[in-house]
Amino acid sequence: MLRNMNTDYLNWIVLIGILLLLLEVVFFNGGLIIAVVLSTGCIYLGSRWKPGFMGKMLYWIGWIWLIITVLNMITFRYFFCVVLVSIVVQFFQSQKKPKEIKPATLENVSKPGEFHKQGSLFKNKLFANQTTPEHVYEWNDINIQVGVGNTIIDLSDTVLPNGEAVISIRSLIGNIQILVPYEVEVQLNHSIIVGSVTIFQEKEHRIVNETVVYKSGEYDQAEQKVKIITAGLTGKLEVKRV
Repeated sequence: MLRNMNTDYLNWIVLIGILLLLLEVVFFNGGLIIAVVLSTGCIYLGSRWKPGFMGKMLYWIGWIWLIITVLNMITFRYFFCVVLVSIVVQFFQSQKKPKEIKPATLENVSKPGEFHKQGSLFKNKLFANQTTPEHVYEWNDINIQVGVGNTIIDLSDTVLPNGEAVISIRSLIGNIQILVPYEVEVQLNHSIIVGSVTIFQEKEHRIVNETVVYKSGEYDQAEQKVKIITAGLTGKLEVKRV
């Protein structure tokens, strides 16, 4: 039940929002659809008739009308309250020590033609800080989605296999820190709406809606290498040597 709590929570939020929108349109604000259609029409016509005076006037009237309509919606107020509560919850969680997730170690060796479910270092979390254990742990490739929270991955406490290890993280809001041993080569593909990147000695600040790609010089020939793929809405990415 705890494993499904985050998914159920999100599903209930969306479901309640849809029901509120239907109730608002049917019983409380029947002109909502008309207002949205007319304001959107003004924006469309205004963009077509630019840069004339009439086009500009219709364009901005449409946007102002649409924004006022959305701000007056009960559904908008509901989602606004949900976001505020989520921010407060994340603030209190950020004051706590990140929870350690211990990997599951396989005891049975797979036979030809058989499959075994492997343990994962991290779980998909809606609100959580996560980090690799402070003791030696068994490596498994990482592929997770994070809502709001910080993620720390220390590769110095594990043995990477020969070949390419993969770290894939998609997050909405949060910082990511990856600590890489000196003998491991790195390839990075990072996409962010608003944030900053620090990789080894290179620093990039105020990245806005960009994709940043790095590749160390000996990556293609290296026996041990890690491919990092990250994407997010906002946050800081830091890749450091240890």
